[in-house]
Amino acid sequence: MADLFLTAAVLGTLLILLASGIWIGAAMLATGLVAFLFTSAPAGSLLASSVWEASWGWALTAMPLFVWMGEILFRTKLSESMFHGLAPWLERIPGRLLHVNILGCGVMAAICGSSAVTCATIGRISIPELKRRGYDEGMAIGTLAGSGTLGLLIPPSIMMIVYGVTAQVSISELFFAGFLPGAMVIGLFMAYTAGWALLNPGRVPVSDRSFTFVQKLRASQKLIPVALLIAVVVASIYSGVATPTEAAALGIVGALGLAIATRTLARDMLIDSLLATVRTSCMIGFLLSGAAFVTVAMGFTGLPQTLAAWVDGFALSQGQFIIAMTMLFVILGCFLDGISMLVLTAPVVLPMARAQGIDLLWFGIYIVLVVEMAQITPPVGFNLYVLQSLTGKNIARVTMATFPFFFLLCIGVLLIWYFPGIVSVLPASMRG
Repeated sequence: MADLFLTAAVLGTLLILLASGIWIGAAMLATGLVAFLFTSAPAGSLLASSVWEASWGWALTAMPLFVWMGEILFRTKLSESMFHGLAPWLERIPGRLLHVNILGCGVMAAICGSSAVTCATIGRISIPELKRRGYDEGMAIGTLAGSGTLGLLIPPSIMMIVYGVTAQVSISELFFAGFLPGAMVIGLFMAYTAGWALLNPGRVPVSDRSFTFVQKLRASQKLIPVALLIAVVVASIYSGVATPTEAAALGIVGALGLAIATRTLARDMLIDSLLATVRTSCMIGFLLSGAAFVTVAMGFTGLPQTLAAWVDGFALSQGQFIIAMTMLFVILGCFLDGISMLVLTAPVVLPMARAQGIDLLWFGIYIVLVVEMAQITPPVGFNLYVLQSLTGKNIARVTMATFPFFFLLCIGVLLIWYFPGIVSVLPASMRG
């Protein structure tokens, strides 16, 4: 009964504050304070320490750097060149340039490993361009929100590193295991987008010209600058030459170099890109700080562990266990960010998975997919608030646009359950 009352108090506080229109980070900080009312822990000192820990980490330095790289590409019109280069090849694919959101997020995910950064960076580039061309706003938002979650699944992934350390699973094998599921999710998103476009032809701009193969090749020249920049950044990470933060800095140097080469670099543009980067990075940082404090508060209340232990009280088959875990993580996603969910529940959930005879390598990819679902579910779906900030739309409108992609991720979970080789084949080949 006490746990039920605590859950109702925490969730009710968060929903009321979100409905009032105050900043999301502030709402989460206040929710954490309410949760601390049910404990004897010192809320003030824990607030200071949790916000500090969430904001000083070296890994976070990659976030503003990647955001700035996206701002430079957007403001120097290099992103527009990318669209012009891709457009001829996508004219025959239903949905046309909506697929750029999906493929762009897949590439960005391979660069930064963060869902929020992936969503913010690609959104900065694509939303204005799709709006200018007259694409359906709901699908533009939905493809971004759904595909932004790929930052958790496609290596290098911070989430996979945390899971590997916690579960004592090889991080390199986890990285290999994430490739095919990542490609699978991209395929699901593109198939849905194409199907939607076929059913709603009036909501996709009609192409006003056709291209010969030679014209397509010529138009692709506009892809070369951005493609080379992305290739260099990705190669520097996977070759071990640079860390993600160093690669992000390299990306900025490359973006500035391209801006100079194309004569689009100007003082006003540079200042505007820096100011926009500060705004976006502070918004994401405030969200992370609020989530960190809520996580600490939830840890002191013991609510996540209680929920996991409650599930353990049932004698479940493997299939029933996976369904229960999916429901558990989606519910916890209403309060916590992905890494926090993993860290808080791992001591209970991982022994349960071992007892069920589930391969912990497969279980890691499964958890990442389920956490991706939580990234686009209210009230604490990070990608929803990133897109709300980028588009200026209310959270209800953004949430409705992401629902189809939530269900596509559910299909992804079912596919790796029925076909576990999607996860295990590449790690097995690496061992062999």
